[in-house]
Amino acid sequence: MRYIVESENLTISYTVKKTPRIDGVFLRKMKNMILTTKYDLNIYFVGKKKMREVNKKYRNKDYVTDILSFPFLDDDFGEIYICLEKANKKAKDFNTTEKKYLDYIIMHGMIHLTGLDHGERMDNVEKRYSNRLNIFYPY
Repeated sequence: MRYIVESENLTISYTVKKTPRIDGVFLRKMKNMILTTKYDLNIYFVGKKKMREVNKKYRNKDYVTDILSFPFLDDDFGEIYICLEKANKKAKDFNTTEKKYLDYIIMHGMIHLTGLDHGERMDNVEKRYSNRLNIFYPY
């Protein structure tokens, strides 16, 4: 495992060859705004095989997805798994850049870590944070 960012309350690591450029300052601002400064967050960039394994093991879903979030709310700790290959394909589907879509799905994953699930309430929260953080919103 190699690290992009490794600091107090925020770790970003990867096991794949191609990794995104990460703006650690912006990511920390997003994390602190959505999850608070005390929340410990690990973000892992993984390949399709690993993403499929994680999705199958923890959600009983046998496919590759772009992002998975796992909150451990009692401990103010969570993990986000991102399959960059899948995310980059979805960026094309939404006719946006890979960077813009990545910012969106990281925000999306963080909002899941607060306990929200897909639906109108989560959509409204995403729109609010998209506006505040100037992040692409695909819907």
